[in-house]
Amino acid sequence: MELPYKKILITGGCGFVGSNLAVSFKLKYPKVKVIALDNLCRRGSELNIIRLKKNDIEFIHGDIRSPEDLELKEKIDLIIECSAEPSVLSGYGGSPRYVIDTNLTGSINCFELARKNKADIVFLSTSRVYPYGGINNLKVVEDDTRFKWQNEQDENIKGWSEEGIDVNFPLEGPRSMYGATKLCSEIILKEYISMYGLRGVVNRCGVIAGPWQFGKVSQGVFTLWMLAHFFKKPLKYIGFGGCGKQVRDLLHIDDLFDLIDLQVNAMARVNNKVFNVGGGNEVSLSLKETTKLCEKISGNKIDISREQTTRPADLAVYITDNKKVRDSLSWNPKRDPEKILEDIYHWISENAKQLSEL
Repeated sequence: MELPYKKILITGGCGFVGSNLAVSFKLKYPKVKVIALDNLCRRGSELNIIRLKKNDIEFIHGDIRSPEDLELKEKIDLIIECSAEPSVLSGYGGSPRYVIDTNLTGSINCFELARKNKADIVFLSTSRVYPYGGINNLKVVEDDTRFKWQNEQDENIKGWSEEGIDVNFPLEGPRSMYGATKLCSEIILKEYISMYGLRGVVNRCGVIAGPWQFGKVSQGVFTLWMLAHFFKKPLKYIGFGGCGKQVRDLLHIDDLFDLIDLQVNAMARVNNKVFNVGGGNEVSLSLKETTKLCEKISGNKIDISREQTTRPADLAVYITDNKKVRDSLSWNPKRDPEKILEDIYHWISENAKQLSEL
């Protein structure tokens, strides 16, 4: 199959998601020109430049906050908008300017580029557009290793089922500046599609994980957990009593590529649609369960302390309901939690020297 695009621009192209998507598209569609644009502000992203060039991907050092950096010499057919300040904690205790300029103004600049080029656009949004208050109000039970949503909830709650949160979950309420900027960008993209005839699709992703993610406490927790076990560094269970039972579903970066590949080959069918995208119940872990898997894979056991105070905007449980995207494209994630953590471990092993210096 040939891709219906000659030139793809991936913003945030040296980040975890962007770089992996760039390499995957180039490997599957070698005739397509893939361009990765990144401002290299995140520590470790510079390591991806060599990887991109090895795969014949053009790198542009640019910033989506600056419209002049998006004045490219060639026509772009498809934009995959992966650039973001991805931390839920962005803006707490300080100015929100960077997260607003990047996640909102920067996205609008990308939409403008799409308008000028008549390019299609895939916008990577986040599950964090859903208000944390509404999610944390769902009734939770606790077992030995995790928190779980009760099977029966208030019948007036829309957008929730035993499968997780779907796109109809209420959007009223605070969600963090990160989530707010992403939701605003979604709304503006809808206007671009309506006003200018662009074609685009929005993916509200849960936790994405896999190789080439430089994990931190505020973002990339599953990679952080494996890095700590590999390098024998201490960790901390933070919030919800410090028991490590908070739960997220996780999605392998290659499963995300499989989905976007389907979407860009069927853009007319998914145009103007919003999807929730994640691992679902079958691909979910608590921190406590993640610790056990990391111990099994790495062979190392580390000290993990407890901090009972819950961080702002944190969630006890988040699980994605993939029904809408499954029904539309017959897509389901294929990689289970152990496979995801094993792939992260092997990547760390192969790049231990560079990672130890970060």
